Amino acid sequence: MTGEAPIAASSPPAEVQTLASAESRAPDGAGRTPWGQGGLALAIGSVGVVFGDIGTSPLYAMREALAHARHGADGPESVFGVVSLIIWTLVLIVTIKYVVVLLRADNKGEGGTLALMALAQRAVGRRTGSIFVLGMIGAALFFGDGLITPAVSVLSAVEGVRAAPEIGRHLAPYALPIAAGILVALFMVQARGTTRVAAFFGPIIAVWFLTLAGLGVWRLSENLSILRALSPWYGAKFLFDNGFLGFVILGSVFLAVTGAEALYTDMGHFGKTAIRRAWIGLVFPCLALNYLGQGALVLDHPLARHNPFWALAPAVAYWPILVLATAATVIASQALISGAFSMTGQAVQLGLFPRMDIRRTSETQAGQIFAPSVNLFLMIGVLLLLLIFQTSSHLASAYGLAVTGAMLIDTLLAYVIVRRMWKWKLWQAALLLGPIGLIDLVFTSSNLLKIRDGAWLPLVMGAALVMIMWTWTRGSQVLTEKTRRDSLPLVELVDMLRARPPYRAPGTAIYLTGDADMAPVALMHNLKHNKVLHAHNVILTVIATETPRVAEADRIVIEPVSEDFKKVIVRYGFMETPNLPKALQLCRKQGLKFDIMATSFFLGRRSLVPAAQPTMPLWQDKLFIFLMKNAANPTDFFKIPPGRVVELGAQVTV
Repeated sequence: MTGEAPIAASSPPAEVQTLASAESRAPDGAGRTPWGQGGLALAIGSVGVVFGDIGTSPLYAMREALAHARHGADGPESVFGVVSLIIWTLVLIVTIKYVVVLLRADNKGEGGTLALMALAQRAVGRRTGSIFVLGMIGAALFFGDGLITPAVSVLSAVEGVRAAPEIGRHLAPYALPIAAGILVALFMVQARGTTRVAAFFGPIIAVWFLTLAGLGVWRLSENLSILRALSPWYGAKFLFDNGFLGFVILGSVFLAVTGAEALYTDMGHFGKTAIRRAWIGLVFPCLALNYLGQGALVLDHPLARHNPFWALAPAVAYWPILVLATAATVIASQALISGAFSMTGQAVQLGLFPRMDIRRTSETQAGQIFAPSVNLFLMIGVLLLLLIFQTSSHLASAYGLAVTGAMLIDTLLAYVIVRRMWKWKLWQAALLLGPIGLIDLVFTSSNLLKIRDGAWLPLVMGAALVMIMWTWTRGSQVLTEKTRRDSLPLVELVDMLRARPPYRAPGTAIYLTGDADMAPVALMHNLKHNKVLHAHNVILTVIATETPRVAEADRIVIEPVSEDFKKVIVRYGFMETPNLPKALQLCRKQGLKFDIMATSFFLGRRSLVPAAQPTMPLWQDKLFIFLMKNAANPTDFFKIPPGRVVELGAQVTV
């Protein structure tokens, strides 16, 4: 086939190739889920899913920023400086970078690091190693964010019981077990899907944001001098006066914008217009008012800096706010967990991960999927985090680096798109993205200073995931090259069968392969051992395109080879779930008719063993073999009826 990128040969174990074709297009309106036709419904829906993470930042961001300042952090100038830095970070990172700039860089309506990577590859016109590596690192850091967010968010809310009136001191020792119990329950219900409860996410988070605004206005009215923090002068002066310490404090200030990447990642679910309206009309004003209110409180009561959010809550409404905060953090965690499932599905389709068991939990919403292995990994990881770090303050030290790293990668990929796809001149791209990239770099550098305090965790996890993705793609490429050398071109096999026809069996045989030009291993074994050829034979190749979705009209391509053989190419977007029986029904419209009950699917199962002189290092070779052995069964992955599957195995050295 023409138009295939080099990575197309890197994922044959999943019988999936990646097509870097600018001609593949998604259906009109692809990526939009039935949240409602009106803009208001979409905006409210986006509040629950997109802004849950950033909406829980007031629980700990101000506290951590003030905790890292000097002993005079309760002084007016320091409070003005911290609040000013937080508000202007929200303006620069969220409003300018994501709402104004990156929401324009959509891949057929979809966003996120992998969607941006695919778009950048298409802009360049070929698959480049640098863009591919950036995409892998960005995906790995997203998983790190998904691991830390549930732990720090839920624990920071539950820790509110320690300051609760009357019985708070009795419940304080149980904050950690309560948070662990809530998180375990959250992971346990993932298999049931979130379709029913998702309808309540938006209204609950909307109430949470209005509560944030109400608390802020209440305290703000008692000390309006904090409004001076709206001037960027106080933030700049604070950094200048504190020198290196101000640079360190930026790492804590950044906690106010964790979750900002969700604006871009979830664009396909709600559309850029709904997200922009929700941010400008509700989320940003409420966050700004709350941070201003916390600042006003600390100005009047300096000791409140130790936990300004919970000091903000009035005693009469403390418990309802605590319950609402806990619900908000659970919803924020749910959004990150669902995002991890979605990212896993995309990574599998793009050939970054081996096949995994991915289940659809909703027949109507495309994003409702469940990955059991990822869910178990996240649950164990979150519980270990709680056990190791114990408090949200310690977890906050580990938080931020994964997010800043992912944001920096988004900026680098956006540069490729601005230059190659939008055709901007160098000075124009530098003028737009230069300041944004500099801000990302400053925040990333500041968070690197927290490595000894726990920021090493996302780095270690990200490095491990990158190693797995690189091993899988490299091993798949090596295996493809070896298989191609040892295989027979399909056209030559057809000529040989014409000269010496084998016994013909009735029915249709479908052979899955990652290389449609070569005779599939299962076909060769069937001829060698069973000495039989079916009346009709289909060489089937599944291709994952670098667009999110593929229109039904473009799903199937049929190419006749001979009277006995036909090539069938099935295309799926990287956000779609393969279903071969359903896709093959489309063949009828193109004249290829067959009865599923008279059709056999032949799959080649490879048993890998290390070669005497492996192409990869021995440790990487063994890791690839381990990943291959634990990949999901292709029968389940492609939704093939088990009773129609024939597996033929072979031992291969890599």
